[in-house]
Amino acid sequence: MRENKTLRIGHLSTFYHTSFILMGTRWLEEIPGLTVEWKMFGGGPAIVEALSKNEVDIGYIGLPPVIIGIDRGVPIICVGGGHVEGTVMIGGPDSRTLDELGGNIEAVLEQFKGGTIGCPPSGSIHDVIIRDLIAKHHQAGSIEVKNYPWADFIPDALADGEVAAAIGTPPLSVAAGRACGAKVVVPPSALWPWNPSYGIIVSRDLLTGLAGLVEDFLRLHEDASNLIRDEPGRAARLVAEMIEVVDEDFIREVYPISPRYCAALPREYIESTMAFVPVLKGLGYIERELEEADIFDTSLIETIHDGENHYFL
Repeated sequence: MRENKTLRIGHLSTFYHTSFILMGTRWLEEIPGLTVEWKMFGGGPAIVEALSKNEVDIGYIGLPPVIIGIDRGVPIICVGGGHVEGTVMIGGPDSRTLDELGGNIEAVLEQFKGGTIGCPPSGSIHDVIIRDLIAKHHQAGSIEVKNYPWADFIPDALADGEVAAAIGTPPLSVAAGRACGAKVVVPPSALWPWNPSYGIIVSRDLLTGLAGLVEDFLRLHEDASNLIRDEPGRAARLVAEMIEVVDEDFIREVYPISPRYCAALPREYIESTMAFVPVLKGLGYIERELEEADIFDTSLIETIHDGENHYFL
């Protein structure tokens, strides 16, 4: 019999992560001898910091903050996927969209020249994507990026005119749409294909000492991913009952914006992650050229998730 264990899990307020499904169903609590503690954070970098201090064992994190943490010596590793293409760019109701501008991202950025783009915390996946986009299109210095400690502050900033546009998660786009009529100006797929918006990150100590528990977690994480894809109505009800700050319709509106839910770590996910390494180095976030083995351990998820991944079903 497995000895009693407390599993401390760091998560975000992002409604489409399986954290809220697992909290609502209490599937983890059905594991004999397991006590679960959930801790919410404002962004991925804060969860990496908590992992570095041994305050949590598992985190729901976009991969760029993970890469930054590993570069700084935090003993963590990605053992499972979760979602891809979870970054969306939004603007006010009068903004012109990528489609309206003939697919020209530079023209999308041009309309925000001299303004500010609101963004989740520095080092988050959204932060890295927008800073890389601005640099690639030669807008550095003409567009400011303002980082917020909690993404939840951004819809009000957009509504108040504090920022001209924003970048963040699908829930952010729905909240901003409701707050001030904001709309998607660049969809997730056009910003960074297959970008690893979150994965399951564990401390290396947990993986070494309790690999069986990590495997149990990944199995339930995959079940929760399947629930979001296959039964979005039930999933939305569960999440709405858990968090109580948004209704079921809000969550139903979020799910289809970027319906890329799966626990697998296919080559596309890994290669997209590795493409962040030189970008992070160029932005000064990391010093080393990390290798795939520094970031990923796919051994457990490959035993759980055989066959094709579900991200683009």
